[in-house]
Amino acid sequence: MLEVVQAYDREHIADLPTDDAAALGRKLTVARKRFEDRGGWLKPHQRIAVLHRLADLVAQQREVFAMRIAREGGKPYTDALVETDRATDGIRNAADLLRIRGGAEIPMGLTPASEGRRAWTILEPIGVVAAISAFNHPLNLIVHQVAPAIATGCPVIVKPAAATPLSCLELVKLVQEAGMPEGWVQSLLPENRDLSGAFASDPRVAFLSFIGSAAVGWRLRANLAPGTRCALEHGGVAPVMIDRTADIDAIVEPLAKGGYYHAGQVCVSVQRIYVHEALKDAFVERFAERVGRLRVGDPRLAETEVGPLIQPAEAERVATWVEEAASGGARLIGGGRLSDTTLAPAILVDPPGTSTVAREEVFGPVTCIFGFADLNDAIRQANSLPVAFQSSIFTRDLAVALDAAERLDASAVMINDHSAFRTDWMPFAGRKTSGYGVGGIPYTAREMTAEKMIVFKR
Repeated sequence: MLEVVQAYDREHIADLPTDDAAALGRKLTVARKRFEDRGGWLKPHQRIAVLHRLADLVAQQREVFAMRIAREGGKPYTDALVETDRATDGIRNAADLLRIRGGAEIPMGLTPASEGRRAWTILEPIGVVAAISAFNHPLNLIVHQVAPAIATGCPVIVKPAAATPLSCLELVKLVQEAGMPEGWVQSLLPENRDLSGAFASDPRVAFLSFIGSAAVGWRLRANLAPGTRCALEHGGVAPVMIDRTADIDAIVEPLAKGGYYHAGQVCVSVQRIYVHEALKDAFVERFAERVGRLRVGDPRLAETEVGPLIQPAEAERVATWVEEAASGGARLIGGGRLSDTTLAPAILVDPPGTSTVAREEVFGPVTCIFGFADLNDAIRQANSLPVAFQSSIFTRDLAVALDAAERLDASAVMINDHSAFRTDWMPFAGRKTSGYGVGGIPYTAREMTAEKMIVFKR
């Protein structure tokens, strides 16, 4: 059995039965049979109808889903409501794709050898999708994997994070209620980690969608069966540049949100802030004042802005990293352990370059501030790590904004916004060790699609 507890106080929520190797085999067999029976594939209008009904069902349970997210994942209730709204919109986004996606004509007659022919492509589902998700957005991340699979016609088996399975299980239940035939969307709660690896590497899987740590993602990719495609979404350290022309009054609020939203447990959460020396003291003072006013506590309360970390071990890890940086000479503002899972938001000013928080993704309520005299040096430092995801720059100088946007090693650069900005229809992808392939609902649908060419000779 898998015990599910509240992230905030570890109070028991539920005990769930887990799947053994035999159960995994049965689910993969069913999914493969659904895919091989081409006559049983749902028509596009049927998939659209399922997705529309699913969106309506999720919207009807908006508050229930939000409280479930707050309890199992620790995300503050107000933010959990936003996650549920995003999930509903994402499902509708997946349905809308079917109105515009299609193949293309391939030119013929361009050479004597190609005369008398017409050629075009059609889009087909790639096959069985194995989806492995993360805890920090326990509903919306599942939607990002399941909704594109439904839209493209791929059977999907989704494994939620062990700490946050409840939203996933409820969504799968609602998929059936929305009219999806049995076997097309299934959930998996493996009884051990080895079974997760067997799930991803099974030769019946055509596509692996993985959201989680880089260490696990790259290991799974290395063990994929021949021909299996994949998309991996890991994390980064989200560098933010504050140019000397930036308006400090305008940037404090978005950076406080971007750095401490969901207690920093976001793969593009603001972590490394590089601020021009001319603004550094003023920025630190105002930023510290705003971060100090963040309301920390029970995520079930509407007024809470920062909730717990997902497990006590994570709180202990983050606290240890903060202490290491402070002992190495960083100026620590805030911080401290409030409970087994809850940390007060911390700011580290000028942590040593060798400290863990300066080199690795902290995934906690911590930001690091570094001063710079030359923006070129700050960009070089930001680009020096093996991770690269989203980043941002705050400036009122257009030339500086465009130059930094081109030179920052990132898949997306936000100008005058925090690094954690995201919409569900935009591309979302890590570079270097931060990921492989492209996420975002339309782009995931593309990854789950195989293109077939048809050539007709007259």
